[in-house]
Amino acid sequence: MATQTMIRRKLRARRKVRTAAGERLRLSVYRSSKHIYAQIIDDSKGITVAAATSAAVKSGNKTDTAAAVGKALAAVALEKGVKQVVFDRGSYRYHGRVKALADAAREGGLDF
Repeated sequence: MATQTMIRRKLRARRKVRTAAGERLRLSVYRSSKHIYAQIIDDSKGITVAAATSAAVKSGNKTDTAAAVGKALAAVALEKGVKQVVFDRGSYRYHGRVKALADAAREGGLDF
């Protein structure tokens, strides 16, 4: 039951991402029980432009760590000349760690 709900939520979010993307790169988030990972992907070329993980950045609780990952990802992306992305939360709700990462990436200079 929960797996079906997650799959439906993931497909619904992906459909919105694809329609909104246009020529923008995709900021994809993966959240495990211990860590959070984020990467900026160029789907037309099939390459990862920038990436950040909580395994490299540790600060406080999980939400603070997610915010640090968002800031680190924004810094790397701006160095590579990426300013506009579309946010792909996957099957995760826009809440808690995912929201903290997104807000920190926005503060870091990414536009989505």
